[in-house]
Amino acid sequence: MSPDDAADLAKIVDEASCNFRGNLAELESAIGMLYLGGLFGWKVLVLIHNKRTIRKYEEILGINIREYFPEEGPLAEKSLGYTAAKKLGGFWKAVSGEVKIEGRREIE
Repeated sequence: MSPDDAADLAKIVDEASCNFRGNLAELESAIGMLYLGGLFGWKVLVLIHNKRTIRKYEEILGINIREYFPEEGPLAEKSLGYTAAKKLGGFWKAVSGEVKIEGRREIE
């Protein structure tokens, strides 16, 4: 991560923390998603979280994950669910639950 990227993340975390009202566990989870999104990409995030959770975390952080993160981060292939969805050729079917993928939230 470049110094500029690190400073950008710190700014987002600071602003989100200062503006947040509610359950601290939700803020903590949103910040975790922020850091993992850069490593895994937004497609992995969409695969492991439901739409409502993504929207909640985006609101907390003040970002749009599809604009902020790459589709695939450098560690995307560690995601068993993402790798399986790509092999099956049905990423969006996996996201919607139409295609069931075992271990969709696991990494190797």
